[in-house]
Amino acid sequence: MVSTAVPPRALSSTFLLGLAPVASWFIIRPFLDPIPSLPGLYTSIGFSLFAFIATLYLVPALGPTFIKAHLSGRDLLKDYATPIPESLGLVCASVYTLALILFIPFAFSDSLTAHSTQTPEGIFVPEFPHSRLSVYLSSLLSLLMATILGFLDDVFDIRWRHKLPIPIIASIPLLMVYFAERGNTHIVVPLPLRFLLGSLLNLGPLYYLYMSLLSTFATNSINILAGINGSEVSQALIIATSVILNDLLYLPWPIGFRLPVHLLGSKTEVEFGGVWSAGMAYGSKELVERHLFSLYFMLPLVAVCSGFMYHNWYPARAFPGDTLCYVTGMAFAVVGIQGHFSKTLLLFFLPQIFNFVLSCPQLFGLVPCPRHRVPRFDKVTNLLHPSKAIFMKPPSKLAATVLRILSFFKLVDLTLHPSGVILETTNLTILNFFLIRLGPMNEKKLVQVLICCQICGSVLAFSVRYGLAGLVYDGDRR
Repeated sequence: MVSTAVPPRALSSTFLLGLAPVASWFIIRPFLDPIPSLPGLYTSIGFSLFAFIATLYLVPALGPTFIKAHLSGRDLLKDYATPIPESLGLVCASVYTLALILFIPFAFSDSLTAHSTQTPEGIFVPEFPHSRLSVYLSSLLSLLMATILGFLDDVFDIRWRHKLPIPIIASIPLLMVYFAERGNTHIVVPLPLRFLLGSLLNLGPLYYLYMSLLSTFATNSINILAGINGSEVSQALIIATSVILNDLLYLPWPIGFRLPVHLLGSKTEVEFGGVWSAGMAYGSKELVERHLFSLYFMLPLVAVCSGFMYHNWYPARAFPGDTLCYVTGMAFAVVGIQGHFSKTLLLFFLPQIFNFVLSCPQLFGLVPCPRHRVPRFDKVTNLLHPSKAIFMKPPSKLAATVLRILSFFKLVDLTLHPSGVILETTNLTILNFFLIRLGPMNEKKLVQVLICCQICGSVLAFSVRYGLAGLVYDGDRR
């Protein structure tokens, strides 16, 4: 029997009202004696909880408004035609940026009391951290531009080849302030290459190109994995949580917890941390501040993604659109660039890197690329099967060779003519790869497999970063 509507997902008012006092306590706590060692972190948690509450409430409340504005779509992998509000990533992005804006006074309040300068008249005046504030505001401006450009993409449905440079435009404020602050452009050279390049290599303008490409990859790699309920927001949620866990390793814990310092980076790597850590050694305040900066951006991101995932989970009551992908990708680029751990950040994108490499033959025109590469839905069995791309003419020798190599490693399934010419290939995405290797499954199970893959990718990333990195970087990394 074909259903015609999506049943509403109820929200517990008691749960939302119960979270509000908890969030308020975290915001007020830094003003109470004794003052905690990291007061800004408490306030960030409080604003994040309020962002979670706002996202949970506003997404279903504003859904009908988006439908009236013709921002709605049909779920391609369902057997009902009920319009579902789309582009609700705009709500998440608005709540996220508002939380970051309201947090500004709290992010720098400890600096107002901890640092002071003496005027010629002998008066001590608090020293305001203008450099840190400019970095924070430029990051906010890049997020706002990503929100605008992402929403324009949702409204005008920009084609792939045109949307690729959009994140570069959004990253311009970030790059300009980085240049104005004389941000570091050095990288630490791996041990096997140091006899050629030395310990440090100054990339100069190439470093800015690298940063712009990082923002492009972080944004589009999440967007390219869209198509099933919960896929985009679950990726962002797990990556953001992984970044938070990485940041927590660098904070001064009062309970005596200490990760072995040789795992956290070499003295050379820390000393050339750029704006945030110029000339500072491990354990310094500046090193802690740049990871606190990352936490201030990731905590509210986890909050809004968690709130939205409640409504985007199978069966979805709301779609994020490209706006959420743009904002989350830019947020990851911001913390990776300003926190100076872009290599670690890329490790958390291992599933996205695999998906991008697998998709390259279609993205660069070797293989036909249909507009939607989502799996094929079978209404009778309610299962998903790998979708296919059809060759209207025989593929080139290069395309045929690439596809046969992918088929040898069981990454794609090919349909061959008796003469051996390739007629069809499964679309080159990680979702279709899961269906090829694990067999047909329903949409809910497929997104669960994707989530497990993302979690395993983060576990592998931590293993590489804090277990194998010593093979290519200094052994004594204090």
